[in-house]
Formats: sequence, C-alpha cells, structure tokens
Amino acid sequence: MTRRVDFDDFTENYNQLLNEKTRFFSSGEEYFARYKVDLVRERVSSPVSRLLEYGCGIGRNISFLQKAFPNANIVGSDVSGASLEVARRHHTGVEFVQENENADSIGQFDVIFVAGVFHHVPIEQRVDVARVLSKRLLPGGSLFVFEHNPFNPVTRHIVNNCPYDEDAVLVKPSELQTILRQAALSVERKAYCLFVPPRLSLLAQLEKRFGWLPLGGQYWLEARRSL
Repeated sequence: MTRRVDFDDFTENYNQLLNEKTRFFSSGEEYFARYKVDLVRERVSSPVSRLLEYGCGIGRNISFLQKAFPNANIVGSDVSGASLEVARRHHTGVEFVQENENADSIGQFDVIFVAGVFHHVPIEQRVDVARVLSKRLLPGGSLFVFEHNPFNPVTRHIVNNCPYDEDAVLVKPSELQTILRQAALSVERKAYCLFVPPRLSLLAQLEKRFGWLPLGGQYWLEARRSL
C-alpha cells in the first residue's frame, strides 16, 4: 500500500525540491505560479469579491493571486497545518483555514483556484472533494483546476521521482471532467499548457494555440456552478 504523504514534512524545503525537479524548464518556481494565475486572470471577466485557493500549501501562489485580484478577499485552505503556518508568516491580509469538518464555515466564493491537488486525493474521495468545491462556489462562480498531464513522459518522470509525490495517482483530463460533472459542475473548457520553457520566449507566445495538443506538462479545466 502506498504511504500517504504528509505535507507537514515538506514545509521548509518544498520550493527547493520543486526547483530541483523543474529547473530544466524554468530557473524559479515563481514562473509556474505566475503562469497559472495569469491564465485564470485572463479567463475571469466578472468582478471577484472572494477567491479561495483550495490546497494552498505554503502559499506559493497567494502573492500572485493578490496582485491579479487586488480587490478580492483571498482565502487559502489546506489539510496541512504546518504548511498553513508557513503561509501565514509570509502573507498578510489573507485568511488561512485548515481543511476539516468545520471548514465549510468559510462560506462561498466567486472563484476557486486548485493547483496540483487532485492527484494527491485518494481516488475514492475525489468526487467528494469536487462536491465540497461545488458547494463553496457561488451560483455562476468559476472553478479552475490545474493538474499534471499523465500523457507527458517528462511529467511522469518528475512525479515518479519527487518525494512529496510518493502517493500521487495522476488523473486524466477525461476522468477529471467526469468527477466535476458528478459534482454538478459544468465543464466550460479544457486545455493543455506548459509546452515550452519561458527562455524560449518566441515559442512561449504560441502556447495558447496548442491547448488542444495533449503534450503539455500540465492541463487545466474551467468549470462553473450554474445560476
């Protein structure tokens, strides 16, 4: 049986491990956070009053979310109490909530951002997690989910050799679509991303044209809760 990863064990060296595994693509972990947040910012046209990052970890995406949505009340949640302590030390003006049976008291949100979480959720619990997210969305609200692309051999190699991915079971885009639909969410769009390193700036500008091609390092889905 695969040992469940305890992210409390990786709070102090999470970014270091990420850099070691992905430095061939980008020299800093900030690139991946900014990339995802910028993509979400482009897709959200309506005002955002409240935004949740579900599975925020040590908060590496939070500062980018704050800059992208300066008028929003940003909330971060995670199962790892130690990770949240690190996040609180580095981010002011943000509420951080540990996921437990009382977490739904945080209310509902216009946008929910989820990056690299579902592959850590046991398969039998994934629909339940999606239902929690659906419940936390305001009617008309949007959920953005980023996941590793299991069709990309480089991604699989990184996951297979990363200590905090020891329990990871990658989820296919079609599987994630089904999970979200079982949670009464309407999947609006799916696209692959992270095809080329940022240093190849001319090619990087073409990334959006290749969203249909299942060769990107990751993929993302946008889902919506009906009015």
